[in-house]
Amino acid sequence: MPGTVLFVASTWSHIANFHRPYLLAFRQLGWTVHAACGGEPRDIPEAELCVQLPFEKKMSSPANFRAQRQLRGLMEQHAYDLVCVHTSLAAFFVRRAAAGLRNRPAVVNMAHGYLFDDATPPLKRFVLLTAERVTAPQTDLLLTMNRWDCDAARKYRLGKRIENIPGVGVDFDRLRPLSPERRAAAREELGIREDDFLLLYAAEFSGRKNQATLLRALPLLPRRVKLALPGRGALLEACQALAGQLGVEDRVLFPGYVSDMGPWYAMADAAVSASRSEGLPFNIMEAMHAGLPTVVSAVKGHTDLISNGATGLLYPYGDEAAFARAVGQLLESPERAAAMGAAAREAAEPYRLDRVLPQVMALYLSAVKT
Repeated sequence: MPGTVLFVASTWSHIANFHRPYLLAFRQLGWTVHAACGGEPRDIPEAELCVQLPFEKKMSSPANFRAQRQLRGLMEQHAYDLVCVHTSLAAFFVRRAAAGLRNRPAVVNMAHGYLFDDATPPLKRFVLLTAERVTAPQTDLLLTMNRWDCDAARKYRLGKRIENIPGVGVDFDRLRPLSPERRAAAREELGIREDDFLLLYAAEFSGRKNQATLLRALPLLPRRVKLALPGRGALLEACQALAGQLGVEDRVLFPGYVSDMGPWYAMADAAVSASRSEGLPFNIMEAMHAGLPTVVSAVKGHTDLISNGATGLLYPYGDEAAFARAVGQLLESPERAAAMGAAAREAAEPYRLDRVLPQVMALYLSAVKT
């Protein structure tokens, strides 16, 4: 029987970018769909009720505890059958809000990448892991996206039931390819010459995404290697300043937020990442589908997607010299780079939205049945 579901995340952009197909799927099954998020409001037409929450990034902020009280009131008022929560901050406060409710809804926590791993400093790891363990009793179903997170969740019993999923699915059909003529024209408009080798890394400018490593690697590479860094974030201006300090500002593109990444994948020669950790990153899956070879840090999430030497190249996190050597391999052997791109495109197929959505929806609904 259809019921009422609440989707929660720390920001509206997260729901808008990744979960609208799931809200629509619930609507099509006859469910009533609500959403509650923080941050800048976004249009979520699939939700019949949208509730603004005062989430703030700092975990201990009083605003987050106000959000917790607000969430508890929503659960009491609407008697949800299911709550689907995303992002680490929202997941903690949603599950604390659900604790002790007389008629508690089934709670599904989708972990988009734990912010800790084996290399995390002990104190930080302890705090983050403790937050997950404290809220495990209110986690009826935990969905993880990579092997490390799944193994950790099972080891520490972070949910009553734990399932690993192939992400939330990527709508590859929205990535418009470019004809060879249009690709050449688009590159020319950006000042990218025919013999230039364009690296692409679309990500928020943050410490975790670590664009600085790529900028420091550029002086180690031939001048024909250029770097495009679409995105915005707290460290954008710092990265722009670093490019100037390194003397590579003429080799780096900072186009800001890009809503349609299709043309950028078409213009690029390879996709790269310097991230500290991931869940199962959209930008790499999209690049794989576009047939690009990848050079990415050997961290969880990346190692689930990339087979080193077959669909891309892995290098130690934070090692700009190793990154430069890996890019050099692509420059030295265009045939090998093309073969990696072709293999990557085939390897991306299991992550298509139309394949993943039925799997995830079945798991969502199973939480209610149990």
